Amino acid sequence: MGTNEATADDKTQGLLRSTAVVGSMTLLSRISGLARDIGFSHWFGAGAVMDAFFVAFKIPNLLRRFFAEGAFSQAFVPMIAEYRSNSTPEETREFLNRITGTLGAVLFVVTVIGVVAAPVLILLFAPGFTAEDGRRALAGDMLRLTFPYLFFISLTALAGGILNTYRQFAVPAFTPVLLNVVLIAFAGWVAPQLERPAMGLALGVFVAGLVQLLVQVPFLLRLGLLPRPRWGWAHDGVRRVLKLMLPVLFGSSIAQINILFDTLIASFLAAGSISWLYYSDRLMEFPLGVFGIAVATVMLPSLSEEHAKASPEGFTAMLDWALRLVVLISLPAAVGLILLAEPLLATIFFGGAFTRFDVAMATASLVAYAFGLLGFILVKVLATGFFSRQDTRTPVRIGVIALVLNMGLNVVFVIGLLRSEYAAPHAGLAAATTISALVNAGLLLRGLRQAGVYRASAGWSIYAGRIGVASIVMAIAVYWMRLQFGAWTELDLGMRITGLAACVATGIVIYFGSLYVAGLRPSSLRAQRPSSTL
Repeated sequence: MGTNEATADDKTQGLLRSTAVVGSMTLLSRISGLARDIGFSHWFGAGAVMDAFFVAFKIPNLLRRFFAEGAFSQAFVPMIAEYRSNSTPEETREFLNRITGTLGAVLFVVTVIGVVAAPVLILLFAPGFTAEDGRRALAGDMLRLTFPYLFFISLTALAGGILNTYRQFAVPAFTPVLLNVVLIAFAGWVAPQLERPAMGLALGVFVAGLVQLLVQVPFLLRLGLLPRPRWGWAHDGVRRVLKLMLPVLFGSSIAQINILFDTLIASFLAAGSISWLYYSDRLMEFPLGVFGIAVATVMLPSLSEEHAKASPEGFTAMLDWALRLVVLISLPAAVGLILLAEPLLATIFFGGAFTRFDVAMATASLVAYAFGLLGFILVKVLATGFFSRQDTRTPVRIGVIALVLNMGLNVVFVIGLLRSEYAAPHAGLAAATTISALVNAGLLLRGLRQAGVYRASAGWSIYAGRIGVASIVMAIAVYWMRLQFGAWTELDLGMRITGLAACVATGIVIYFGSLYVAGLRPSSLRAQRPSSTL
C-alpha cells in the first residue's frame, strides 16, 4: 500500500472511531429521548396539552437553527478550524472571545423580545389554536418559560463547536442526554406538584438549557479555551463568520417559514395532529440522530481541515467514505421503519393516555417520514461538503428549491387527503417533507459533482447493488416475522417487546448475512483514492 493510501486509511479509521464515539453518545441521547417521550405519552397523551407544549418548545428550537446547528455552526466550525491550522493560540482565543460576546449579546436581545412577544408568536405559529380549547393561552404561558432555552442551547452549540474542532466529540454528543433527564424529572415529579401541571414541562425546558450550557465549562477550561465574552462586531474573524452566515440565514428564514407553514396547517387539523407528527418524527429522528448527524458532526471539522490544507484528494476520499457508510446503514434502517412502524409505536408509546387511535394516526405519518430517511441523512452529510469549503450559498440555494417544493406539496397533499376523507391528513405533511428531502439530497450531490470537488470511487454500482439486494431479502424476512404476531395493540407489553426484538434481530442477521454472501467485506469501507467517476 502506498503512503497516500495508508494515510487515507488511517484517516478513515480515525473518522470511523470518532463516528462511533459520537454515534454511541447520540444513541444514549436518543434512548433517553425515547424514555422522555414515553413519559410524555403516558402522562399527558396526545391531546391539547401536548399540542400546546410542542408548539411552545418548537419555536425556540426552530430559532436555534439560526444561532446553533444552522447558520452559525456551519460558518463557525470551518472558521475555527482555519484559525487552529493557520493562526497562533492567542489569535484563536481572541477570535473565540469576540464571537462569544457578539453572539451572546444578540441572543440576549432576541430572547427578551421572544418572552415579551410570546402571545403574538403563538398566533403566528399556531393560528388554529383557539381560546375556547385553552391551547392558545396555555402555549403562550409555556413559551415565556421555554424561549430562554434559545439563549442557553445556542451558547451550548458554540461550546460544542469548539470541542468538536479539537476532536473532543463525546461531551457535546452526550449533552442532549441531560435535556432528556431533566425533562423526565420535571414531567414525572415536578409537574404533578404544580397547580398547572403542564407548566412543569416548560419549566423543565428552561432548567435543561442552563444545565447543558454549564456542563461544557470544565472541558473548555481543560483545553484553555473557555471564552471571555467581548463585543467584537468589527473583528475580522467575526465579520467573516457573519459573511458566511448571511446566505444560510436567508435559507434558514425560508426554512422557518416552511416549518411555520407545517405547524399552521397542522393546527387547523384534528386535535392531536401536532402530537402524532411529533411522536412519529421522534422515531424517524432516532437513526437520523444516531447515525446521520454523527457522521456529519465528525466530517465537518475533518473536511474543513482538508480544504484548509488544499488537499482535494483527501477531501473527496473522506466524503466518499461517508457516503458509502450512509447508504450501508440508512437504506435498511428506512426499510425497517416502514415495515415496523406500527409495532414500534405500539411497543414504545401505546398505553396510558396514548390510545390505539393515536398509534394508528402516528403510524401513518411515520411510514411517510421513513421513505425519506436516506434523503434526510444524505442532506446532512452532503451539506458538509459545501460548508467545509466555506461555500454556504450553494446548499442554501438548493435548500430554498426543496423548501418551496415542500410548501407546495403540503397544500396539495393535505387538501387532497381531506377531500378524499382520508383518516390521516396530517400524513400529507410528512409525505411532503420526505419528497423535498430526497430532491434536496439529489441536487446537493449533483452540485458537488459538477463543482469537481467530489468524484465517486470505483465500484459504487456493485456496492450499492449488494446493499439493495440485501435490503430486499431483509424486508421479506421482517415482513413475514411481523405477521406472526397479528395485531400489535392486542398484545400485552411483554409480547410486544418480544415480538419487536425478534423482528429487529431477524432483520439485522438477515441483512448483514446477505451482504456477506453477496461478497461485501469491511474492506469496502476503506478510503479509496478516486480513480473514476461513475
